[in-house]
Amino acid sequence: MSRLSSATLGDLPDTVERSRYDRTDVKRGVVHLGIGAFHRAHQAVFFDDCLNAGDLRWGITAASLRSPTVREQMTPQDGLYTVLVRDGASEQARIIGAVGEVLVAPEDPAALIAAMAHPDTHIVTLTITEKGYKLDPATGALLADDPQVAADSADLTAPQTAPGYLVAALAVRKAAGLAPFTAISCDNLPHNGRRLRNAVLDLAARHDRALAEWIEREGAFPETMVDRIVPATTDADIAALEARLGVEDRAMVKTEPFTQWVIEDCFCGPRPDFGAGVQITAAVAPWEEAKLRLLNGAHSGIAYLGGLAGIDHVHEVLENPAARRFVEGLWDEAEATLSPPPELDVAAYRYDLMARFDNSTLMHRTRQIAMDGSQKLPQRLVATIATRLARGEGITMLALAVAAWMRWQGALDDRGAAYVVDDPMAALTAERLNGAVTAEAQVDALLGIEAIFPPALAADPVVRAALIGHLESLSTRGAVATIEAL
Repeated sequence: MSRLSSATLGDLPDTVERSRYDRTDVKRGVVHLGIGAFHRAHQAVFFDDCLNAGDLRWGITAASLRSPTVREQMTPQDGLYTVLVRDGASEQARIIGAVGEVLVAPEDPAALIAAMAHPDTHIVTLTITEKGYKLDPATGALLADDPQVAADSADLTAPQTAPGYLVAALAVRKAAGLAPFTAISCDNLPHNGRRLRNAVLDLAARHDRALAEWIEREGAFPETMVDRIVPATTDADIAALEARLGVEDRAMVKTEPFTQWVIEDCFCGPRPDFGAGVQITAAVAPWEEAKLRLLNGAHSGIAYLGGLAGIDHVHEVLENPAARRFVEGLWDEAEATLSPPPELDVAAYRYDLMARFDNSTLMHRTRQIAMDGSQKLPQRLVATIATRLARGEGITMLALAVAAWMRWQGALDDRGAAYVVDDPMAALTAERLNGAVTAEAQVDALLGIEAIFPPALAADPVVRAALIGHLESLSTRGAVATIEAL
């Protein structure tokens, strides 16, 4: 079977949407770090919309900071891939042509730096997951004891971190007399623009104080909020799409109809006219907070409770009415901590979220969401708990979600089946749990991780008691019986 490519585009069924621009005329105004499924289903689609509208400045040079996997998927396809939007019985296929090249940073660091320093580049976007920024989850500071941060602090010839690549490219631009690019974090970090800016300024100052001052004065790091559910692609997905298209697409992504991108109005150069689906605003924080605490917080709770129960997919977890009550209860607790913008109808947002979670065609795996929990908990659940504690309000459902994460660190589900805890702190949590037999000992051991739990919160007797009670129930009764008893 032939691959999707420029040569095979004409062979696709007429029902498949294709680009309306000549790819040879496109300039690469965007460099993207972290060319995973989320970027291909989200930001790349918006830039493809700009190209379709006739503004040919916004082609993408994409880069992986680690693995050549995506390059090997996309390069034989001339950068083309399918976005498959699924909703019940409906399925729409669209070919995205915005990505012109995929680089693998460790193979040729100079090539990525050159792409970011090119005069055509106006925007650098990032989807590298929370752990990719090398930031302390609690403070937002660069991880001083991280070996890759230490290496970039000493030498930026071949950067090893995303902030390192940004600083190296900005140094080249400054020396060439070019303006900085706008750097846009598209990951679920609280105050992601501010944190990225601080990391870049910190690293730049370690090399050249004048460079740091120039970046601070001339650069831009807008806050953003991104929202679209993008489950991992399976071999079955690829085979089904091949049967439909008549060509193989190893880079396809599947997603839901909903998509949203909220960006702070803070650019230091040209800004695309994104059109529908992108909201430029003076204040992203209220949007970000609502998404982190409602969508992402519930997702984490569903992932750990469902994973412990041996349930593979989000929609399957929610087939249990008790699980739906848990989600609604968590939302009740989280909603009270929000300061939503006037444009956000929280009741409608919650209704739509449940419908999105129920989308069975996405097959969103609980274990995919459960990854990197130590990096996600502070902003998704812990901050919400802290806010409610300060007001003297209850934390029953939020604490259950955190207790489920604690139980997940044991690497055995309720049936006794083993799994790998996929988390940068997995070795630390395993070490702390070693020898901790009782729920009380386990809670105390994990609450002592300051990168996740601020000391004041960890010392709060209300938090400790709630977590011990939930963890005892999860350990003795299992996840399903625990939520049914609430």
